[in-house]
Amino acid sequence: MTDEILFEQRGHAGVVTLNRPKALNALNHPMVTALAKQLDDWASDDSIRHVVLTASGEKAFCAGGDIRKVYDMKQTGEPGLAEFFRDEYLLNAQIKAYPKPYISLIDGIVMGGGVGLSVHGSHRVGSEFVMFAMPETGIGFFPDVGATYFLPRMPRYTGTYCAMSAGRLKQADLLATGVLTHAIKRESLPGLLTALETATDVDAAIKAVAIDPGASDLMSHVDVIEAAFSADSVAAIMQRLDEAGDEFAAKAAETIRTKSPTSVHLAFEQMRKGRDLDFNGCMKLEYRIVSRILEGQDFFEGVRAVLVDKDHAPKWQPDSLDQVDRVELQAYFEEPAKGDLPLV
Repeated sequence: MTDEILFEQRGHAGVVTLNRPKALNALNHPMVTALAKQLDDWASDDSIRHVVLTASGEKAFCAGGDIRKVYDMKQTGEPGLAEFFRDEYLLNAQIKAYPKPYISLIDGIVMGGGVGLSVHGSHRVGSEFVMFAMPETGIGFFPDVGATYFLPRMPRYTGTYCAMSAGRLKQADLLATGVLTHAIKRESLPGLLTALETATDVDAAIKAVAIDPGASDLMSHVDVIEAAFSADSVAAIMQRLDEAGDEFAAKAAETIRTKSPTSVHLAFEQMRKGRDLDFNGCMKLEYRIVSRILEGQDFFEGVRAVLVDKDHAPKWQPDSLDQVDRVELQAYFEEPAKGDLPLV
């Protein structure tokens, strides 16, 4: 058992605490396997009525998966690069199908793998300090951990915007788009956790401290977002952004052009495919994509540029959106040599 993730029973709540505050509670493989086992145990434990996920420190709930570890494995020739993602994606599916209320108390940064731990549960409660992003296109990766399912289901193509641009959302944006089920003040989080120890009605306990976070900045731009990101190709989206005559659109276009071109195209394609897949189908698709990405160059170059050398000057291959071959892109969606993710 790792001390980087803690489990305890408080009353009839099973409480999980992500406990790597100095690493922004980044999710590593031992944490994934420990959580999967504990959730399995609690699912059949009648003394546990619901699960509460929280985190140590105020800066981050969970800033994502420990991709630096995957990079280091690649550099040393260590095998099994896909195993972390395999187990993480199976955990995402386990959370989505969990038979008891699963409540995430989200305070601070929540990105990538942290989104996967929270967004698929029944209740997502976020403080005024929550900051959400799926930043993967900026490191040559793709929005995973179930993003193929939840992003296309966000209203009016806001999810496609997030997928391609790595756009950051705040509390009101997250409530408006359904990523959060409830908004709360940070100062109310300890009291809510205490209330959940004895609560027989989870919804009532959360509603008692929920707030109205006000208007969403993201949704003030939703007409521009929908007009551009509803286009049927990356090229058409970029053209619509360029021609919009809007500051928000111009900024989105500028941002997307700094991302890995291959990743941007992958994100677009997965959003289109994800609309018509069930959750497990989306997770199987993501495992196909990651298996292919781990054989390529952009992901490791992106991690190098952002997390290792920190020069923020990745050399993408290819290096522009119009050079990505959409036919070659289809290989990312084919069954990997070692087989699909074992989900029905």
